[in-house]
Amino acid sequence: MNAKNSKKRSRTDWKRVDALRDSDIDLSDSPELGSDFFANAIFWPGPKRQITLRLDPDVLKFFRKQGRGYQTAINAVLRKYMEAQVRKA
Repeated sequence: MNAKNSKKRSRTDWKRVDALRDSDIDLSDSPELGSDFFANAIFWPGPKRQITLRLDPDVLKFFRKQGRGYQTAINAVLRKYMEAQVRKA
């Protein structure tokens, strides 16, 4: 974060932070990430693309009733379906 992307002035002592060595940082509350974590990690697909998609009225109504973020929910459902199909193949 810097002055260009924050309205409030940071109260962090950045010079002190910059002077820290890796060995000075307490990581006791951060678990070690093993290979199982990375095996289940989600690959970021990149920026979303805007398209036109035709949905049945009842499907659209269902997702819109879920409230804000319904398009994200539709994307998540489609992603799970896609992943299941890829695993089958």
